[in-house]
Amino acid sequence: METKISRVLSYFILLSTFLLLTGCQTGGVREETDPLEGLNRPIYGFNDGLDKHILQPIAKGYVAITPKPVRKGVTNFFSNLAYLNVILNDVLQGKFAQGLDDTARFVINSTVGIGGIFDPAGHGTLPRHDEDLGQTLGTWGVGEGAYLNLPLLGPSSTRDVPDIVTSTLLNPLTYFAAAIAAPITAVNVINTRANLLDASNFRDAAALDPYAFTREAYRQHRTSLIYDGNPPVEEFEDFFDDEESASLDEDVLIIE
Repeated sequence: METKISRVLSYFILLSTFLLLTGCQTGGVREETDPLEGLNRPIYGFNDGLDKHILQPIAKGYVAITPKPVRKGVTNFFSNLAYLNVILNDVLQGKFAQGLDDTARFVINSTVGIGGIFDPAGHGTLPRHDEDLGQTLGTWGVGEGAYLNLPLLGPSSTRDVPDIVTSTLLNPLTYFAAAIAAPITAVNVINTRANLLDASNFRDAAALDPYAFTREAYRQHRTSLIYDGNPPVEEFEDFFDDEESASLDEDVLIIE
């Protein structure tokens, strides 16, 4: 098992290093943000087909038979499993006080919250934070790089891909035997998709071009996360300037 994990992580590290270097080279220049669109769109089509024919029907069935409190508990459990990655990136971003709070949150929810199924810390003074390596690289000045649509994983960018390595290494589920990890991961995928049903329904109803809609929603969301919800005005000015020129070629809907 450890050999397989090491091999997979080695591939991720090599890919991430290449993509990160590419992102660093283009980070200081506001060039086209989707130079790989010719490759991204077919991958998006593959992911979308898989989603519509398999994941979405399963997710709808899951919502129909699973009470909301149970789904909330499942969401809490997987969120807590992934929280070590949040703590690491708190530290890497210099948010030491937040890192201490997040460490306390993880300990409380892992114990009193029965492995994170319940969120007692969140009902007090320890709200959940969302930090990852992509955000850390952004705060360090690494540019967004090229937009990517990854098979099965969906929207990403050359700056965000390296987070696959840290989030995989720091997730305890990685080190369980496949016979245990696989079904648990399947539950996580189905539950996550169920949580996104409203968002995907809105996209499908509102967007003239779902691919472009998803891309711009992802980019804006990541920018907002990097600046903790308060991006500088020039960031959005540059963003909308880019999209105004792009709209000459295609109708792009941008969500706030």
